[in-house]
Amino acid sequence: MKILVTYWSQTGNTKRVAEAVFEALPGEKTILPMNQVASANGFDLILAGFPVMQFGPPPAAGEFIRKYTAGRKTALFVTHAMPVHSNDSRQQALLEKVLARCRAAASASEVVGFFHCQGELSETTAAGLLDSDIPELRRFAFMRPLTLGHPRREALEQAAVFGRTIAGDDPDIL
Repeated sequence: MKILVTYWSQTGNTKRVAEAVFEALPGEKTILPMNQVASANGFDLILAGFPVMQFGPPPAAGEFIRKYTAGRKTALFVTHAMPVHSNDSRQQALLEKVLARCRAAASASEVVGFFHCQGELSETTAAGLLDSDIPELRRFAFMRPLTLGHPRREALEQAAVFGRTIAGDDPDIL
């Protein structure tokens, strides 16, 4: 099986996850930023990663998914600034809504897996959120200290397990 791991990363969070997934994959594989992929022809599986921006995939990632993954076996991996598990039901509901938007971006694909983990909210993004007229966005800006150091080692290990599972190389997990 020939596998393409591709990603769009603004701050390096998603790139780190892509590298963890890539290293865990068996066989013939390629890793490239989305903007360097000229064709998806010849790949049996595409693993595409991106950060959440404005409550969904960034436009460049959405365009890549529409252009290159339609009708193909695809797995998505997503980074976001929100905790993966939260006692705050509103925050958890919002995360689920955001992740549903990310999955919907690949609705024309044969989605065979989905992984998400917390990433670090950049200082620049947090500053931009503070300037918003929307109170919820300003609250996100204050979450930045809780995101520092993410994705952590445990999340990267989980990303590696995800990659092996999607590639069918880890029968004990399924």
